[in-house]
Amino acid sequence: MNQRATTVEGVRRTNLAEVLRLVHHAGPRSRAVITGETGLNRSTVSDLVGRLVEAGLVEEHEPDPTRRVGRPSPVVVPSPDVVAIGVNPEIDAVEIGAVSLGGAVRERVRIPVEQPEVADVVEIVAGVVGGWRDGALRECRLEGVGVAVPGLVRASDGLVRFAPHLLWRDADIAGPLRAALGVAVVVGNDASFGARAERLFGAAREHEDVVYLNGGASGIGGGLILHGTLIGGVGGYAGEWGQTAASVADAADRRAEGGVLEDEVNRARLVQATGLGAPDDEELRATLAGSGATAAAAEVARQRRILTATLGNAVNVLNPAMIVLGGFLAILRDLDPEAFDDEVRRRALAPSAEGLQISAAALGADRLLIGAADAAFERLLADPLG
Repeated sequence: MNQRATTVEGVRRTNLAEVLRLVHHAGPRSRAVITGETGLNRSTVSDLVGRLVEAGLVEEHEPDPTRRVGRPSPVVVPSPDVVAIGVNPEIDAVEIGAVSLGGAVRERVRIPVEQPEVADVVEIVAGVVGGWRDGALRECRLEGVGVAVPGLVRASDGLVRFAPHLLWRDADIAGPLRAALGVAVVVGNDASFGARAERLFGAAREHEDVVYLNGGASGIGGGLILHGTLIGGVGGYAGEWGQTAASVADAADRRAEGGVLEDEVNRARLVQATGLGAPDDEELRATLAGSGATAAAAEVARQRRILTATLGNAVNVLNPAMIVLGGFLAILRDLDPEAFDDEVRRRALAPSAEGLQISAAALGADRLLIGAADAAFERLLADPLG
């Protein structure tokens, strides 16, 4: 093959990737809109869409028949039958979701299990995905698996260096899962995947400078997006907000001497204060909302004081456009969002907090699964016909 042919094919592959990534992350759009957003000409877009349709990656639907002005072009949508699997092992359960191109969760299951080991997670995921392949996903194309781990994951190879609450150290989960399922596997930090999902599909999709904190059963993780790029750090370990020193202004608020943020702002402490057994987030939210002048209300107030101080520090250091809170951290805010947001701004320098938005994660309980699956789609998005 001559150099010119190679160059032409390379450009075509790049353009195919741009179109597929656009409809995956930004949603269905007409060929005319794709033409305008990519800067490619109409005939090129027509050829690219045709190739993606042939490959089964997108579908073309008839436009809205009520729009009769001009000649409307077909609407290009990502195929719902191209899926990736998102997995989130936690200290009390393994959550698994099948996510289509476009970020829609097709199937989802939560399997209760106490402090699962790697072998437990592999066995559970293999069983669930095997069942889906024989049933609900029988006609689907499975692109890969993304695993969102509550711990430090080495970016270079996906090795779980340390997941303290799972008791995993230097654990390889990608290899055993790959062998069990026969598809590519990517592994990353759960909160980083949550940040990715909220930036691409959720509350932060209109912002390029975002601080994300995720509160789960294992503690507090986070992600940082600057100028639209997820920041991983030299080894991939950036964003461990839960391991920072807790901002405790009043000694009476301290519960763990010398403890870090996730020792003080802690889901288990909230659950203990309510007297509930093992509530999900919605049950915990409802109980705390009706707690009145009780021990639970006092614990909420204490944790909010510490969390808002921490976020004020983050605003001063990073000057984000948006802060997104997931899991039980979103519950703490949403019990009185106006007062919470005002306190964060009060704790920050006024110029740094100008225009700051604070929001609960828009994707709710699906955020980690969607983020993990999106990472598993990355190879396809980079080279759709590869």
